[in-house]
Amino acid sequence: MRFLTTARSGLGSRAIAVAATLAAAAAMFWAEQSQAAIPDVFAGDVACAEQPDGTRSCGSESPRSTVKTFDGVPIDVNVAFPPAPASGADGNYPLVMLFHGYGGSKLGLDLMQDWVDRGYAAFSMTDRGFHESCGSAASRAADPGGCDAGYVRLLDTRYEVRDAQELAGALVDEGLVDPARIGATGGSYGGALSLALAALRDRKMLPDGSLVEWRSPGGVEMELAAAAPFITWSDLAQSLTPNGSTLDYVADSPYSGRVGVLKESLVEGLYLSGLTAPGFYVPEGTDPSADLTGWRDRLQDGEPLDDDPEAQAILDEVTTHHSAYYIDSSVEPAPILLANSPTDDLFPMDEAVRYYNRTRAEHPDAEIGLMMIEGPGHPRSQNKEASRELQGRRIDRWLDHYVLGQGSKPKLRVEAYTQTCPTEAAAGGPYRARDWARLAPGEVRLAEKSPRTIEPGAGSDELAAAFDPVTGGGACAQTDGSDEPGTASYRIEPAPDGGYTLMGSATVSAVFALQGESQVAARLLDVGPEGTQTLVARGLWRPEIGSDEKQVFQLHPNGWVFEQGHVAKLELLPDDAVEGGAALSNYGRASNDQRAVEVSGLQLRLPVAEGAGAGDGFVAAALRKRLPEGAELARGFRAVTRARAELATGALKRRGGNLRAKISCPALFDSCGDGRVIVRKGGKRSFMLARGGFELGGGESKRLSLKLSKRARGFLDRNAGARVRVETSSSERPGAAKQKRRARG
Repeated sequence: MRFLTTARSGLGSRAIAVAATLAAAAAMFWAEQSQAAIPDVFAGDVACAEQPDGTRSCGSESPRSTVKTFDGVPIDVNVAFPPAPASGADGNYPLVMLFHGYGGSKLGLDLMQDWVDRGYAAFSMTDRGFHESCGSAASRAADPGGCDAGYVRLLDTRYEVRDAQELAGALVDEGLVDPARIGATGGSYGGALSLALAALRDRKMLPDGSLVEWRSPGGVEMELAAAAPFITWSDLAQSLTPNGSTLDYVADSPYSGRVGVLKESLVEGLYLSGLTAPGFYVPEGTDPSADLTGWRDRLQDGEPLDDDPEAQAILDEVTTHHSAYYIDSSVEPAPILLANSPTDDLFPMDEAVRYYNRTRAEHPDAEIGLMMIEGPGHPRSQNKEASRELQGRRIDRWLDHYVLGQGSKPKLRVEAYTQTCPTEAAAGGPYRARDWARLAPGEVRLAEKSPRTIEPGAGSDELAAAFDPVTGGGACAQTDGSDEPGTASYRIEPAPDGGYTLMGSATVSAVFALQGESQVAARLLDVGPEGTQTLVARGLWRPEIGSDEKQVFQLHPNGWVFEQGHVAKLELLPDDAVEGGAALSNYGRASNDQRAVEVSGLQLRLPVAEGAGAGDGFVAAALRKRLPEGAELARGFRAVTRARAELATGALKRRGGNLRAKISCPALFDSCGDGRVIVRKGGKRSFMLARGGFELGGGESKRLSLKLSKRARGFLDRNAGARVRVETSSSERPGAAKQKRRARG
């Protein structure tokens, strides 16, 4: 630039031409220098080549391009950098780490290109134990010593997660990556890796389980800037062996209670897909922290499980080292956008909700967003193209802001879409709220006092096969909607004009009388007027044995419109499996010790997107939640479950023979119908001073003029400014709001 400036300051045309020539030569020199600045990465282990568009690509597709990680295991990697800048300043790029699913391998340049085009350096690795990271026979033969410990560890925080941290640190030490501008994204297995990195943020876990500062191999302090995990787990034990102990309205909801029910077809599918990827599983019994074959065999053997130390050891290992939810949460996580599919039977929506709720409870200022969307996912996910593209745009915007430093700050909210059928139909929505609770301000409820019995062996094999996630008919499969003998079935009244929208987790509370190691499988179904039914939500539940108290469990969340005339049916079964069926045809493994289960005093509560009063009163206000001992509500649920028509703030004003009161209907409600307000004198000699009625729309307020009785006027004449009791009620919620106010005037 100095050459050109001098030339333009008064030199002749010949001098200008010479200066231009010198400038061009200088630019060429710096371009050559910058390109040469990244001839390789990882201390020369991985070579780089310039692509026709200038992108620098480091790594290979065949056979492999490996670098030793912290414990000597060779990890197959690819890295890409933007074209060399003309200025000559190269390196210190923002980095996005791109992670694959279970049994997958590192991403190629074609899938990195969009990120590189936006200014990122991109990194991807094949997780240890798969493909050319010791998964194939050829890769193990190429480095027998290094691959001794190169087996699949099921995304252990101490190994696979640390591999990513150490390799990113090596790029920092080489001056190629900014240690404070690192993002992570991926789906399924890669999503769990991304979530674990966000939970650790500026820490890493050592083989002994201790947490230390995340520093590069050269000692540079490092920190994850943001993550966008999708279709993944936060609690792998609850994902693979659910027991129904977690609740979507509880602030902190870890796995607790009895050993759960194996999702047999999904776990078997995962096990086989990883093994044939190819994958390297440690020989059974040689490493209890990564004994995938031993774990799978023990859980497939089934009951007795409750008092079995081997089964409990599996759960302890999986929760301690393989689940982001159990990483020490005293440090606020990096900004996270979580996205799961509502029809994903492997990693359902509550895997994201659980982590979202706990983070917002412990770190109120944490930057975290949540999406429920039919994008990519595991069976029975619909993978709608438009939803997949929308999810991708949300992820791009999230990482561009927090890592690249570009674009406006994303809104920290919950965004949800409903499942629709057929699969080709666009998803319903969007539904947006400031938190998970406010997505569903209303409830549709059913109560049944009479006992019902779930008989062992009951349930149609045909239905179980149709609804199996691996071999069944998908999310829109339809079956006969008749009640199945030996099951406990409950039906809500047909949906009114306009229908209603399930938005969240169906909640069941009842007294469960059982013996043995019995289970309960649950399905929520939409039964149409023609008599066919579609599966809306499901769950697997291990009730507490010997309890005569009501117990509560939830089905996995979904968004679903029950159209006018359609019936929501809850079906409780002894299992969700085909009798005698192969492992790949059983969603939930049948219990070895299943006995009759008596269900009494059942209440079903469906959270809905419509406000209380909608459907001409069909939708009620959300009731107070049943909390486990010592538990606290997640953010937002207190506001939702306490909302009711009530007196606005301030004193009541007397105008002659009347009291004037301002009544408000919550914005969460659709309406407040059959409203009543009663003003009483409190104390031992209580009597009514005035009363009146009202009808209001959601969010509306109205001033009422309440006529005072003669006795009331006399009382207020003698007691100016007396405190009175006001009871306000409407049809959407039982009981009345009781407030105390002064009557002035």
